[in-house]
Amino acid sequence: MSSVTDSVIFRNIFSTPAISSIWSDTQRTSYYLLFEASLASVQADIGIIPRQAADAILAFCHVTNIDFDELRIQTEKIGYPVLGVVKQIVQNVNNLQPGLGEWAHWGATTQDVTDTATILQLRDTLNLISEALDAITSDLRSLCQTHKATLMVARSNLQQAVPMTFGFKMARLLATFERHKQRLAEIKSRLLVLEFGGAAGTLATIKDGRGLECQAALAKKLGLSVPEIAWHTERDRIAEVGGFFALLTGTCAKFAMDVKLMMQTEVGEVSEPFYPHRGSSSTMPQKRNPISSVYITAMAATVRQLSAALYDAMVEDHERATGPWEIEWIVLPQICTLTHAALLKTSELITGLEVHSGAMKKNLEITRGGVVSEAVMMGLAPKLGRQFAHDLVYELCRRSVQEDLPLLTLLCADDKVRESGLSKEELEGLCDPANYTGLSVEMVDRVLAATS
Repeated sequence: MSSVTDSVIFRNIFSTPAISSIWSDTQRTSYYLLFEASLASVQADIGIIPRQAADAILAFCHVTNIDFDELRIQTEKIGYPVLGVVKQIVQNVNNLQPGLGEWAHWGATTQDVTDTATILQLRDTLNLISEALDAITSDLRSLCQTHKATLMVARSNLQQAVPMTFGFKMARLLATFERHKQRLAEIKSRLLVLEFGGAAGTLATIKDGRGLECQAALAKKLGLSVPEIAWHTERDRIAEVGGFFALLTGTCAKFAMDVKLMMQTEVGEVSEPFYPHRGSSSTMPQKRNPISSVYITAMAATVRQLSAALYDAMVEDHERATGPWEIEWIVLPQICTLTHAALLKTSELITGLEVHSGAMKKNLEITRGGVVSEAVMMGLAPKLGRQFAHDLVYELCRRSVQEDLPLLTLLCADDKVRESGLSKEELEGLCDPANYTGLSVEMVDRVLAATS
């Protein structure tokens, strides 16, 4: 096993069959051939190469015609796979008619083919990412609607803070994923761009001023945008999509972190989807580990680290680089496979998430009223002053813990609280967590309305 994505055991955990296919040798080489076939076709259309040559090149450009053992040998010898592919095209077409294959790869350079193939692979990757995001946001909308009023405690610095609803928590996640969908749409216009400029990007080998015409025709045939200028060593497009994947998986990991914490035995507010032996221990039969969240955490952290390498790859020398470009070859397939796997794990987690509203309600009672101390403080503030009320409630909360008494009991017995004029019924209302969720429900509705 050279990597987890190659492993028979791990590959469907840290990758998916669909994304692995996109970044396989077969698909990459297929896109090399698509570039060469499309280039020959449009060049024949505008009279740059003979039609007979283009037809013969098109006839050969199917991945089943490629000798992969020979391609491996040539790649190890040359250093790049594109020339090995071009040599096979030329040789096979020349076998039909001597010299006919020499029209292949006319005016192109290795990086034109490689970059365009990478963009086509990224296009396919983004289509998978888009499908996963649609599934995630759809299931999150259902969770938000179902639990918009389900009471739970918000936490600050891992401590109980104030009441909120579980729907509010999920709506924040939904809003974040919706922003990612917007980012995805914005990135496509900058990313899905042809690379075709020749040796230094000037299209000098295409004579009679037909270089830009050829470039535009090739972009149209491949379904890509025309570049405003060559971008052989301007790698912002690739770095941007890597950064997007880091953002996207970072959101998945934030959700996974919350699930892990909420699944702790002492908390028990949610559980990952259950099926027999999922997340079980080899020695502790009672355990139900948050295994999906564990994998999401690991994959997202790896994507962040690998994405940083793409920013290193931006620092390229002159018009064609000596090394930074190849960084992309190493990390981009891993980034894409891990990102898609993390998204599918996240989608499965959201779809089957078990929500334990009884535990959420029980946890609101742990502090014996401390969780609504802010509500009490603000209820007393108009009568006693906010800072005075803060210090008073602070002291009563401390006593509540030390004396193991409900905050309400201490409030009712305190002289200053009685002087405020608040009745017992009013104090009971202030101490009811259900009365202090703020605009949780309204904000959930606002997010749902914006994303419907």
